[in-house]
Amino acid sequence: MTAVSIDAQLFKKMFLAGAMRIESKKEIINELNVFPVPDGDTGTNMTLTIQSAVSELQSITEDSIAAYSKAISSGSLRGARGNSGVILSQIFRGFSKIVRNYDEIDTEVLKEAVAKAAATAYKAVMAPKEGTILTVIRCASERAQALPEETTLEDAINSIIDAMEIALEDTPNLLPVLKEAGVVDSGGRGLLEIALGMRDVFLNPDMEIDYGTPEEEEVVSAYCVKFTIETRTGMLLPDELDVKKYIEANGELYGFEMDGRNVKVHLHSDTPGVIIDEAIKYGKLTSISIESVNDLAVPCVKQEGGKAAKTEAPKEPEKENGFIAVSVGEGINEIFTGLGVDSIISGGQTMNPSTDDILKAISEVNAKNIFILPNNGNIILAASQARDLTKDKNVIVIPSKTVPQGISAMVSFLEGNTPEENEAAMTEGLECVVTGEVTYAVRDTSMNGKEIHVNDIMGICGKEIVAVGKEIEDTSFDTVKEIANDAEMITIYYGQDINESDAESLKERVAAEFPDAEVEAYYGGQPVYYYIISVE
Repeated sequence: MTAVSIDAQLFKKMFLAGAMRIESKKEIINELNVFPVPDGDTGTNMTLTIQSAVSELQSITEDSIAAYSKAISSGSLRGARGNSGVILSQIFRGFSKIVRNYDEIDTEVLKEAVAKAAATAYKAVMAPKEGTILTVIRCASERAQALPEETTLEDAINSIIDAMEIALEDTPNLLPVLKEAGVVDSGGRGLLEIALGMRDVFLNPDMEIDYGTPEEEEVVSAYCVKFTIETRTGMLLPDELDVKKYIEANGELYGFEMDGRNVKVHLHSDTPGVIIDEAIKYGKLTSISIESVNDLAVPCVKQEGGKAAKTEAPKEPEKENGFIAVSVGEGINEIFTGLGVDSIISGGQTMNPSTDDILKAISEVNAKNIFILPNNGNIILAASQARDLTKDKNVIVIPSKTVPQGISAMVSFLEGNTPEENEAAMTEGLECVVTGEVTYAVRDTSMNGKEIHVNDIMGICGKEIVAVGKEIEDTSFDTVKEIANDAEMITIYYGQDINESDAESLKERVAAEFPDAEVEAYYGGQPVYYYIISVE
């Protein structure tokens, strides 16, 4: 017999089942990418986003819908990757805003929560596009609002999922590019899989759910966290301070040293946000450092007797402007660093950084104004979400969709201008750049009137495949010819799979074809994309 309402335990179990379902389907979802390129990562992004929520959910000891929904919202917001992951996190956020006010979820609460989920997701996107995950959640909301008052919870869930399935099948009619590629929207499919997993448990509450925990999998914590609590006047600091207990329950304590009113903390954790939220209750936090464990130059060592490592050297005075760029490839990283970028976030086409990765970079850049260059259209929403979550710095997201656009934006920055003036100039600089990218096809398809087969070489510009061939150099040359009309400067960044002599050969052909343009070739070192071509 199915439940007439959803209590806290069932709510948690349903969410875990949804996470398990999308994880099992992520490769199928990845293959729905419109472009047949090796970075179709919607399924991966949505899975990593929901896994972040699961990680925070499993750290909660309070058994209530309020506590669980808060963890789901917080975890997914910080763990969101890619546009699909950010929109998914906003769906969870909206849903959680409603259900957290109730001890149980019945049909009326569900209807209200789905409506809020859709509204929050649409609000988060500057230019909502139909035929996407947004359409699927909107249709779910519309069906929910049309349900009669006497509808049982089981019938409501079934009806809402039915509306989602119909909406998903209709996405190719709303987005011609989906119809041409012969696929449905990947983000919408991911959302449906989550809903189907949740329904499975609702219909069978005794179903075994074995998601696993970090302890069972012996996973190393993702982040090394250090901070100092400047406690409020008069607060006593016994050895078993509540915050210490909280840290030990939600992370691995490496150092805990009390010095007068100050408490120096060093820990490793997958969820630094929840620990910092708890620690701030005891006073002002200073010297906050959050670093990926994988990026540590020297492994951390637990201090004997609970003594923390010595306090880090004082930071340099805060500067006026700082810069963060998402980049991948040794050569491209060096170019951004040479242009004045303070922090490079590793990522891009093959692995979109999370909102939390960007928040970490923001915390490390000691500047009043911080300009973020996502350099990928699928990272702009995560960067914007990190901006909105930052309260102590002026964060400006420059909507660069490619590496060449990011480089052009950095060149457009002028020291001495106001942040607003530089934002305008850097954004305008993006419009002067046309980007071509050369990679290989991972499946057969037909796009832009071109027949594409597995392992064909493709030249891509924006949302179009402009060249297809069998040879890397020939297809790259054809790509340049398609996008370089009236070019004054053509810059070729060659990837890790291209040697210098091949890059020089392409450069010479391009220079001969465009004698009035300045042509340069630089080592980019990027994976997946043989060449990234900038035309100005």
